[in-house]
Amino acid sequence: FEDVRHLLEVLRRLVDGGNTVVVIEHHLDVIKCADWIIDMGPEGGDAGGLVVTEGTPEDVRAHATSHTGQALREYDLALGLGAHSVRESGVALQAIAPRPPRPKSDMLLATDNTIQIVNAKEHNLKSLTVNIPRGKFSVVTGVSGSGKSTLAFDILFNEGQRRYLESLNAYARSLVQPAGRPEVDAVYGIPPTVAIEQRTSRGGSK
Repeated sequence: FEDVRHLLEVLRRLVDGGNTVVVIEHHLDVIKCADWIIDMGPEGGDAGGLVVTEGTPEDVRAHATSHTGQALREYDLALGLGAHSVRESGVALQAIAPRPPRPKSDMLLATDNTIQIVNAKEHNLKSLTVNIPRGKFSVVTGVSGSGKSTLAFDILFNEGQRRYLESLNAYARSLVQPAGRPEVDAVYGIPPTVAIEQRTSRGGSK
């Protein structure tokens, strides 16, 4: 629990500095501290790849068919909490910034404060269109195989890195092999980005 608290403090400092943080996570204490949740599903594999719902933790908790919403409701019941006291529960000790308003429709126009992915068909994503607020702490959650890593790594991470490499000179670009373009109609609002990619590697003596 203390590790999670430290992690949330670091993420909040990044957001307070004007950065956008996108996290793939199943941990409920992290999910309920997010400014914005994108819930992928409804199941995994061929039955996934869609946005079940997106919004604040309160929005997702109230969704009738979201597995994440159900998990949040059950977690609150296990802690003996009502919907209005969840922000002060568990290890969620960080003050939460005001929540953005819930979108009025599934399709929002891209703005200076929004990253918009349009009609993504990479891997098992099914014509996915989603808006991610910039300068916020967003969590991508859902069952295994629902398309979380595809959204965060294969589209967001790769596109931001590709735009960063394009800003370098020709010699520097020749030293780095850029990622291929994902199968997506458009990605708006993402600047040249230096991001951290999840990797599995063996540790050496150091």
